[in-house]
Amino acid sequence: MFRNLKITCDQATTICDKNQYSEASIKDKIKLYIHLVACRICVKYTKQNTTLSNLYKGHSQYCKDLKHCLSEKDKEDLKALLEKNKE
Repeated sequence: MFRNLKITCDQATTICDKNQYSEASIKDKIKLYIHLVACRICVKYTKQNTTLSNLYKGHSQYCKDLKHCLSEKDKEDLKALLEKNKE
């Protein structure tokens, strides 16, 4: 019965990645948690993956809040450069 719940580290990391994006099934989650009980390396991977994902989410929200616009002078300089290269 437990034989089909045993997974490799490669499979565990794949399920871990899916789990972070809410794409892992209940069966996958159970397999992952059973694997994590026995494998300290995958526990560390899971923690690092979670940390990186949280950092990225925070940074992406920061970037969304920034307004990325050229100033009028920059727009005019860019237009002049494009016109110059057209010739």
